[in-house]
Amino acid sequence: MGHIYKTKVNNIFDFDIKTDDISKLDALQISESKFHILKQNKSYKAQVIESDFDSKTYQVKINSNIYNVYISSNLDLLIKEMGFTIGATKHINSIKAPMPGLILEINVEVGDEVKENDNLLILEAMKMENVITSPRDGIIKSISVNQSDAVEKNQLLIEFE
Repeated sequence: MGHIYKTKVNNIFDFDIKTDDISKLDALQISESKFHILKQNKSYKAQVIESDFDSKTYQVKINSNIYNVYISSNLDLLIKEMGFTIGATKHINSIKAPMPGLILEINVEVGDEVKENDNLLILEAMKMENVITSPRDGIIKSISVNQSDAVEKNQLLIEFE
């Protein structure tokens, strides 16, 4: 049967494309981005103008018409449904305690500029030291805890601007 890809063209038209359909397509690659396609005895010139693999978006030109296409697989849909989209951590504006514990060390101050994966603080929980790192580049807006504070799960620790 093969995989099914959900496609949306120009944010208007929805299509399901099966890998079996793709394998039956009579297409000849002319260059890296240009193709000659035959379908039902009709000839088409196709060109991929732009592509963004991370966002699964493509701009293609078929003959003289330009189309914006979004393609997603069943796995992409499942990942999106679970809330794990690519770049989702880039929108995080606050850090909350992942578990109850004790703040051992705070490595940043309000106004500090941090990079993704920089160490922000150390939280001791169940006799283990857990380094909490920055999920994104940003500037520290506020720090809601002090060294030696006991914190509860989901308690606000740090906010970004």
